[in-house]
Amino acid sequence: MVYIGIDPASATGAVGVLDSQGNYLECFMIEHQDKHIRAMVLKNALLRAIDPKEGAEIAIEMLYSRPNQSSSAMWTFARAVGAITAICELTNYPCHMVRPQVWKGFYHIHDKDDSLDIARMFWPEAPLRRKKDNNLAEALLIGDYWRQQVMGLRSGKTD
Repeated sequence: MVYIGIDPASATGAVGVLDSQGNYLECFMIEHQDKHIRAMVLKNALLRAIDPKEGAEIAIEMLYSRPNQSSSAMWTFARAVGAITAICELTNYPCHMVRPQVWKGFYHIHDKDDSLDIARMFWPEAPLRRKKDNNLAEALLIGDYWRQQVMGLRSGKTD
């Protein structure tokens, strides 16, 4: 089984892929063009990451608009989240929405630096050298959170 975590966004979305033991397989930024998700590129990248004989579970961070966000920014963001969710559903693997408060609480994460520190500790081989790699780190942690829930490794509230 492969576990995929997705941190959605229009220009900075990321995907993290782990095996059933929690080992790092890969992570990558979601390709976009003018803040529009490149749907077929994402779908093909997801399918390449999954061995059809093993299957996969996909966990997507469930995000909401932020206070004081312009309607234009909110529309762009919502469109990206919707596109990413639809693309994941089209892979025909189970997709799950996970609230950020739940998975971040599971790891006791308070800010993006915490996400990077924890992901670097778990997966030193992952390309998480820069501060702006926090989206990749969070995608990996979302995937690991879901893996642990599915496998019953640690108790935690799921959504």
